[in-house]
Amino acid sequence: MSSQPSNDNKPTASSEALVSEEKRQQFRAKDMSKYFDPCQEAADRSIRCLHRNPNDKSLCSDYFQAYRDCKKAWLSQKSSKWF
Repeated sequence: MSSQPSNDNKPTASSEALVSEEKRQQFRAKDMSKYFDPCQEAADRSIRCLHRNPNDKSLCSDYFQAYRDCKKAWLSQKSSKWF
């Protein structure tokens, strides 16, 4: 057995549904005064990674990138529908 950590929790393009239909439905169903972030799960994963590795942010770079990719996709979809 290898001493390498498992990659089961690493974000991947296939495991990260950037903006799924479920997220769209949640956004449409929210109250007008409520804030909805479809990338909150990715943000939570990156925060948990930082808590697990307080002295080494480089170990969390995949999580940070997954959050940035999600946010970029969400904002581009949002702006393309508004403008």
